[in-house]
Order: sequence, then C-alpha cells, then structure tokens
Amino acid sequence: MSFTTSRTGIVALSILRNKNVVMTSTKTCMFPDISKWIKKGESIVFSAGISEISPRKLKQTFEAEVEDRTPRDSFYHCLQNSAHQFHNKQGNDHYVLAGYPWFKCRARDLFISLPGLTLAVDEQNEFEDVMLTAEKAIREFINGEPASYKIYEMEDPDVLLWAIWALQQYAKETSREQCRQKYGRLLEDIMDYIRSRKHDNLFLHENGLLYANGTEKAITWMNSTVNGRPVTPRTGYIVEVNSLWYNALRFIADLVREAGNVHLADELDAQAEITGKSFIEIFRNESGYLFDYVDGFMMDWSVRPNMIFTVAFDYSPLDRAQKKQVLDIVTKELLTPKGIRSLSPKSGGYNPNYVGPQVQRDYAYHQGTAWPWLMGFYLEAYLRIYKTSGLSFVERQLISYDDEMTSHCVGSIAELFDGNPPFRGRGAVSFAMNVAEILRVLKLLSKYY
Repeated sequence: MSFTTSRTGIVALSILRNKNVVMTSTKTCMFPDISKWIKKGESIVFSAGISEISPRKLKQTFEAEVEDRTPRDSFYHCLQNSAHQFHNKQGNDHYVLAGYPWFKCRARDLFISLPGLTLAVDEQNEFEDVMLTAEKAIREFINGEPASYKIYEMEDPDVLLWAIWALQQYAKETSREQCRQKYGRLLEDIMDYIRSRKHDNLFLHENGLLYANGTEKAITWMNSTVNGRPVTPRTGYIVEVNSLWYNALRFIADLVREAGNVHLADELDAQAEITGKSFIEIFRNESGYLFDYVDGFMMDWSVRPNMIFTVAFDYSPLDRAQKKQVLDIVTKELLTPKGIRSLSPKSGGYNPNYVGPQVQRDYAYHQGTAWPWLMGFYLEAYLRIYKTSGLSFVERQLISYDDEMTSHCVGSIAELFDGNPPFRGRGAVSFAMNVAEILRVLKLLSKYY
C-alpha cells in the first residue's frame, strides 16, 4: 500500500500485490476494501511521503530499507535500535546525544553511555569513532585551549574519570594491549593532569582523595539547580568521584606495568594504597554503608545510590564483606522495578514524584526518583558478589523494562521514573545512559552462558 502526494495535493493510494500495482485510488481519507486483492500469507507494502513516486519499485525499496535496519522483534533489538539513534555525526565529528527530545551531547553522559551503546552491541568501530572526537575535546580541555567540539560540561570534576572508566570497558571487550596501543598516551596524560593538580575544581589532597567544591555549582550527575543554586550541593570528598579515582589508579597501573613502565606503575599503586586506606576511613560509617560526601566535619548520612559504584567497579578499596553491606542497603532501600532510587525513603527530603511545575520537578529530580542507568551498575555489583547464583535475580530485574518498549518513546527507555508505585516514567522520553546500561548488563549476562 502506498500513499503519495501529487502536485495538486491529492493523496494517492496504491496497493501492491506481489510486484504489480492492482489498484490506485485518489480518494482522501477513505481506504478501499483490500480483502479482494490480497490473500492469506501475502503482504502489503505501505509508503507515505510528500512527493509523488512510482509504486512499482516500492517492494524492492522496502526490502532494502528493512535489511539496513535493526528489527524491533525483541527486547534486545529494540534497545539496539534505540542505541543507534543517539549517535550524532556532524561532518568528521561523531557525538552521542544524551537523550531525546531536548538533550545535547554532554561529556559525562557520553562516557557513561558509550560502552553500552557500542561495545555491548559489538560495534567496536563506533566506539573508536566517537572516541576520536572525544579525545580531541579532552585534549583541548586539559591543554587549556578554547573548546571547538560540541561536547558540553567537560569541566565537571568527574568527567575525565568517567572517560578512563569508558576506556577500561574497551580494554575488557578488546584487550589491554589494544587499549594501550590506541589510548595509552591519553590515559597517562589524563592521569598526569589530575595528579599535577591542574584541574580548576579537582584537588588531590595528601590523604590521596580528590576534593571538589560543589556548594555554588552542581558538579556531579545530580545536577538539578533552582535559582542558580544546586538542589543537592554535593561537595568535598564525593564518594563516586573517589571510587572512580581509585579504580583509575589501579587500572592504569596495571596497564602501564604490562607495557614495561614499572616506575609509573609503582607510583600509581603507591598512590592507590594511600587513597584506598583514606577512602575507608573517610566514607565508611558505623552502619556499614558509605557517606555520600564528606566535607570537613560535614558528613552526608543520606542513603544515596552513588556508593554502589564502589562495588561495581573492577578495582575497589572495599573487601568483599564491606561490598556486601553496601549492596544490601542499596537493595533494601533504593531498589525499584524501574531503577535505583536517588534517595532512600528513610532519608530526609524524600520526594519520589517527578511532577508539577518546573521548580517542583527540579526539587524532586534527585530526591527519590528512580534511574534505570544506575540499575546497570547495581546489577553488575550484584553479579560481583553473587556470581552465577545471582543470575536469576538479575534476569528478573531486567524483565521490568520489557514493557517500557511500548511506552513513552516506543522501543526506548525514559529518563527517570517515580520512586514510588506505580513507578511512572518521566522526563525525556529516551535517555542514552539508560539504554546503554541495560544493554551492558545484557552483555554481562551473556558471558555467564
């Protein structure tokens, strides 16, 4: 069946049976009875456009287009198709949009989502192509040059650490040798930049921890603001920033040692020893979970999801028992069928419903809403603790996203969900980090079978 618009604006309807045109109608808003022209098992090709075309090649064109696209016949294929839609190529530059319909390419979102959007669907070349643009943007930033690439918020203190994490995932999916050959110099330069205290808002202290000022400006993924002030002013020693830092130190130390740079490897390992010891002393509290941030005598006791990264990452200063305590409290207070809550219902200021005018929504944005991308790291942490015995639990958690394929943006996952039942989807209709992390968990699961 083919709709085409003629020069006079009349809609023409053509029905194809096998490869022949059997009927053409110029009736507007009326569909003919097609039962007399099509038999059981035969198919109809439907096309709509703004210019007149010949219907004789529609079936051939349709089949070529179908061959070029990811089918949406399963949960995985829907996510894979959605992953492709975040890629944004502008000339020789390759970006990843943070979401639809209004998000641009944000640095943190790019690096968190990149492994899931590319490596998890076996598209290594796409990873490398995006990183070609991203590396240029990183080098402009660390060299203090004007930004010429459309990757925004590169100055946030955790961004370079997330870039290291993304390259770590590349090393795991390809090989350490390949990662070192392509990105070894970049990793060393980022590490030197941080250790040399060149970042305007990331300070390496004598205790081995990284300090950042977040009182005046939102500097982490919890970035909602009202009247120019952060709703969640996370400042000082921030838990995921230092989890990323410890992980980066150990990863790069191992990488350069394998290349024969023993001196640098020993330096980074020595730094990691200091960082790991201080991490436990500063962040771990008497209840067995981790403070969200610590600034002098100010310790944030709120139960938030940012501590789960310390369990999920390849390298962690926590031992297995400490990791399990963190995982248990996240499971008990933050787990929902649609994601991990940004704040526990038992913590002050819990606001789980992302509704109302803009200011009301800004106050709720990270105060109890559930985020699917955090589920990716939570399930990775769960598999680290329980291994094969945790597979059925992980699979059950993923089932709850299947029905999202017919909601909001069909075939994708919304930005966030209410933290209380019925866990309605809110915000952007399609969000890159959410799609990416669910795909990455599916890839992790496949390695157990």
